[in-house]
Formats: sequence, C-alpha cells, structure tokens
Amino acid sequence: MPADYSQPSRTRIKICGITRAEDLQTAALLGADAVGFVFYPKSKRYISPTDASKLSGQTPAFISTVALFVDPTDNEVETVMSLVAPSVLQFHGDEPPEQCASYGLPYIKAFRVGAPGMETPEQMTEACLAHPYACGWLFDTYTPAYGGSGESFDHTMLSSVKTLGTRARPLILSGGLKPDTVANALSNFKAWAVDVSSGVEEAPGIKSAVKMRGFIQSVRQVNGD
Repeated sequence: MPADYSQPSRTRIKICGITRAEDLQTAALLGADAVGFVFYPKSKRYISPTDASKLSGQTPAFISTVALFVDPTDNEVETVMSLVAPSVLQFHGDEPPEQCASYGLPYIKAFRVGAPGMETPEQMTEACLAHPYACGWLFDTYTPAYGGSGESFDHTMLSSVKTLGTRARPLILSGGLKPDTVANALSNFKAWAVDVSSGVEEAPGIKSAVKMRGFIQSVRQVNGD
C-alpha cells in the first residue's frame, strides 16, 4: 500500500550549494541529513564534477549527496554520476519525467511556484502528478534565474498538493528559508524536508557555520528534538 508522507514525524534538512570541504563537514557535524552540489554552470554556487568528487568522498556515512541540475544533457548527468556517485539527482528545469527517471537513481523534481503554468494550486498539483516516480517534490520560488533566490512564496499555493494523500511524494520546502523564518514556515506547512542554500550563507557558495547551526536548531525545535 502506498504511504502517506503528508504528516512526517520529523522534518529532514538539506544544505544545498556546498562548494567547500569545511562547509560540508560543519553541515554534517551539525546534523544535516543531506548536502547538495550544484552542477548548473550559470549558478554562483556551481561546482565542477571533479571538485565535487573530492567533497563527495569526504561525506560521512548516512548523509545523502544530491546532484542538482537544470536542463542537463545526458552526458552531463552521466559524468557527474561517474565521478561523484551522488545518492540522489535533483532536477530544477523543464526536464520531462522520462528523462528524470532514465538514469537509474532516485530523483527529486523541483517546481518553481509562480512560474508560467504553475500559478494556481490546481496547476501545481497537475505538474507534480506528472512525476509520480520522483522520490520527492521540491517547491521553490519562481525567479527568472534558477535557485538560491532567497525569496519565499505563498505556501497556500500548495494546498491542493497537500490533499493528495498517498498519491503525493515526500514534500520538500525551499525558497527564502532562514534560521529565523523556517520554524514559522513549518508551522504553516509540515514538510518531509527543508532545503536551504542562500539562507545559511555569508556569500554565494560560502556557508556560515552560525547560520547553519541556527537553521538546524530551529528545525529540531519544530521536530520536538
């Protein structure tokens, strides 16, 4: 029987846009469940597959590594899979379901709330249901550029998605989350996981240990830890 992931017992944490070994190590020590590497060359948090392979090899056991792409070619994904061996793929562009599922790894599909065609709760639900085999649906804020905008969105846009029950995949909340806002966001929208990048940075790609600690502590308080 399919599981209902809409009311998880705890919210998991992913720190995305990792570019430095010290940030990966700090995230792991503070209790992050996953770290993300961005393989979109136009991103300020881009990391090459070669550099990411060095960081991936330093990731402790039981922490997932996530490879983020925006409309990649098959060769780009396969190169990252070969060098980095990520646990999960994450797609932020207009990748069709068939492509996302073709690589033999679990994948997260990101949806940019407010983008053309994703401007109503019903449109959001339709977009999500096109990816029934994703291991998670991630919701970020639409901006002309991709990722790490630091801007939040109206979580009521996900009202229809929350009612899908066993048809829904684990829901991942992103977009404008910070140490001082994540608890309120989770009080309004109980998510399987939260995904943060710019909200815990000193500069693009440079994480703040203080902000990461504050963010993780805020989520843990919501979890009752």
